[in-house]
Amino acid sequence: MGAMPARLEGERARDVTSLSGLPLKGFYGPDDVADLDYERDLGDPGVYPFTRGIHPTMYRGRLWTMRQFAGFGTAEETNARFHYLLEHGQTGLSVAFDLPTLLGYDSDHPRARGEVGREGVAVDSLADMERLFEGIPLDRVSTSMTINGPAAILMAMYVVVGEKQGVPPERLSGTLQNDILKEYIAQKEFIFPPEPSLKLVVDTIEFATRHMPRWNTVSISGYHIREAGSTAVQELAFTLADGLTYVEACLQRGLDVDSFAPRLSFFFNSHLDFFEEVAKFRAARRMWARFMRERYGARNPRSWTLRFHTQTAGCSLTAQQPEVNVVRVTLQALAAVLGGTQSLHTNALDEALSLPTAEAARLALRTQQVIAEESGVASVADPLGGSYFVEALTHEMERRAMEYIERIEAMGGVIAAIRQGFLQREIAEAAYRYQREVADGERVVVGVNKYVVPPSEEKAVPILRIDPELERKQVARLEQVRRSRDERRVRHALEALREAARREQNVMPALIEAVRAYATLGEMVDTLKAVYGTYAEEAIL
Repeated sequence: MGAMPARLEGERARDVTSLSGLPLKGFYGPDDVADLDYERDLGDPGVYPFTRGIHPTMYRGRLWTMRQFAGFGTAEETNARFHYLLEHGQTGLSVAFDLPTLLGYDSDHPRARGEVGREGVAVDSLADMERLFEGIPLDRVSTSMTINGPAAILMAMYVVVGEKQGVPPERLSGTLQNDILKEYIAQKEFIFPPEPSLKLVVDTIEFATRHMPRWNTVSISGYHIREAGSTAVQELAFTLADGLTYVEACLQRGLDVDSFAPRLSFFFNSHLDFFEEVAKFRAARRMWARFMRERYGARNPRSWTLRFHTQTAGCSLTAQQPEVNVVRVTLQALAAVLGGTQSLHTNALDEALSLPTAEAARLALRTQQVIAEESGVASVADPLGGSYFVEALTHEMERRAMEYIERIEAMGGVIAAIRQGFLQREIAEAAYRYQREVADGERVVVGVNKYVVPPSEEKAVPILRIDPELERKQVARLEQVRRSRDERRVRHALEALREAARREQNVMPALIEAVRAYATLGEMVDTLKAVYGTYAEEAIL
């Protein structure tokens, strides 16, 4: 985009920028895309560099997967929610784990107290995973698991649950989030230092490459980077930089790029700036295709394609006038669809207040069903392609993201940039700028700093309450598992795991054996901590 033109008559006095701070002109024309080469920069849908989508027919051939994120309380409660969503037309599962599970603590650990089952489902051992997927045929439903620090352990549990259902690993389909780098950048749910954490990610990729051909090994996640306050440009740049780090690590392990790259997937946030979000998704596909073909020499076209799941922006939802959140989510979901997502979660209207009730979760699912079935936007691939504005914005997103990636690489890569605090500081500064703009009224948030209603007119919405008895029940179950298992087998399996970690072998076979023996999540994590150590972040100023 060129210099800002003179302000048009009647135009708002202040400069107009996108949510990322990109200056926006009053209108766009041919001059803004004069350098655009159709074959080089766009191509038809399904054709390199896939700017217009990874499939020739996109949603006309097959709609995106409607995958609502769900998890709370015990495995039985979440299992019931899974069945409820599948009965209402959901086409894939997405598991939310509670905070102790995300951090590798068993439910009876002192640091788990008060958090068991609160923000997701509690999983301590194989017994919980068996209950979680009871009655759900794993050879016919794909499952996404949002887990990072102990991702390898949860993947081992899923493999063994499949075994018990008679489903071999090669028939399991789904996605492991497994993106540990964004934890150091944004979400902070890490366990081990960055280097052994990256080694564990490569272990899972190597194992799945050999045994789980339908499994997406890493969902490289910009979502949490955005939720931490980044701009869309930062989300795009930092996510792709993380992806490049995983590719480099796998190549150093000796894996052929075309053996694992087709199973890498991405996870993006869809925020409120509609066209910027569409442009972000289109730029992401183009950049990844160029990296994979031109930098790494991938030959398989599937290695070039960036496939992604999208979740609408939870951080954009408001506790004030929560029914307005349905409108926000609809626009964000529409941007994701027009941007070409392969899978979508729509947030529920009550998520600024609590985990969603079943009714709110159903309405969120209905939102994307209306977009899919009634709006007509799924009838044509990349309907915004060729728009002067969208193409100019796509180009600008790519240009600015590449500047970030080059800065990160000049620092020595993502891990070096994390240790220097660069990525964290950039996000913190962007979050501060946004909050200041909201506080000053420069950014309107309906119901918060404009169009506010008095508390007496606020509409109360039902709140999902977690039974405080849940934690006691979960701890009792964990104790029952420990009493009923073969302790000798457990000790032997954990020792084999420790030895595999110490020798820097792939730990997946040892983890699977420990899971079969009903070793707990916390026991396996503690075994790895003894070898890898733990990580504490220095304060970023």
